[in-house]
Amino acid sequence: MCRNSRRISILTAVVAVLAAVGGLMNLEGNLQPRPASTATAADGNSSSKTANKKAAVKIKPPGPTSWASFRNGNTQRGIAGSKLPGKLELLWKLDDVDGFPATAAIVGDHVYAGALSGYLYCLDRKSGRTIWKYRSIDDPDTFAAGFKSAPTVTADSVFVGDEDGVLHAVSRKTGKAIWKFETDGEIAGVAVQGKNIIASSHDSFLYCLQASDGTLVWKFQTLDRINCSPAIVEGYTFVAGCDEHMRVINLKNGKQKSDIPLDSYLIASPAVVGDTLYVGTYAGEVLAVNWKTDTIVWRYSDPVNDHPYHASAAVTDKYVIVGGQDKQLHCIDRKTGKRVWVFRAKGQINSSPVIAGDRVVFGSNDRNVYAVTLKEGKQVWKYNTGRGISAGPAVGENVLVIGTDGSEGVLLCFGAK
Repeated sequence: MCRNSRRISILTAVVAVLAAVGGLMNLEGNLQPRPASTATAADGNSSSKTANKKAAVKIKPPGPTSWASFRNGNTQRGIAGSKLPGKLELLWKLDDVDGFPATAAIVGDHVYAGALSGYLYCLDRKSGRTIWKYRSIDDPDTFAAGFKSAPTVTADSVFVGDEDGVLHAVSRKTGKAIWKFETDGEIAGVAVQGKNIIASSHDSFLYCLQASDGTLVWKFQTLDRINCSPAIVEGYTFVAGCDEHMRVINLKNGKQKSDIPLDSYLIASPAVVGDTLYVGTYAGEVLAVNWKTDTIVWRYSDPVNDHPYHASAAVTDKYVIVGGQDKQLHCIDRKTGKRVWVFRAKGQINSSPVIAGDRVVFGSNDRNVYAVTLKEGKQVWKYNTGRGISAGPAVGENVLVIGTDGSEGVLLCFGAK
């Protein structure tokens, strides 16, 4: 967001002053992130020690039916590679005192979910049993920064950022910290590219780090908070946020290829198909942007409502589908930018939709999880969770996982019994 988050940033200001006094400013006048630190097994989370006494977990690398990141792939199109059963039934749920504001990940036999309480959970996909849980800070008596961004899962690690600006690399087998990298703002998103990871932060920087040990490769500074999860295609990444610009960054050297003014700040993350990216803005428009020519291909807006878009779009070859704070799910023709259909809920739709076969699934602040048909937007399923939903669903390994907001929130898993 382009407003203050759960904790007022007084601490950030103090840190910046101390850093300046200590001579940690680089030649360009940018505050350097604190060095990455490697945590040994002996340094593992104190809260995880009891839960992690058992032998290492058997894991599988992400496959075509997994959901390993926020929008299931670096192009962030929000399309599931897994089928869902025709009849969705509740399989299990997990309670957490502060809820689950971020999209979960589903890889193999496990579900990975970050909670606002400061815990990252590894759960058995079939039963919901906790395999291990990792806490963002070791001291059990100290406030733990919550996880508001989605985890990204690789063959052996889970990468997830917390609201205090720490990026955590956690072992999938043991649930223990591999390394941590500290920034000066909430982590908005993480993407994996080869041997590196790309992380965006509210401190205005985009970071490229070595996935193995968290060593900084390069960083790029924008003019304000970066709110989006970085999309990646053809050796470039795309970032946007409160400075009202879409920036195209070369992944090899961290240099800016182009800067596209959008005249509005962005909360949502872009989806990319070929030369064009698709994203909703806070000004109430959905944009198609040719990132190679730096031009706006089309603009879509509701003729009556111009409410902000916080959700990220799901994009097929034909459609762009995105929910808005106008309580509507919009289906837009990808080529022309014309409306195809809308589905009206009873609350804001800040949950980023997922396309699973011929259905679109998403949550709403009206406390419901919905499934509607892809072609017509007709409701075919609904489940009332009893709580508002801002997290996007994850669809992988034949199940749907979604979390609810606020105190006494829950993580729910739906599939076939």
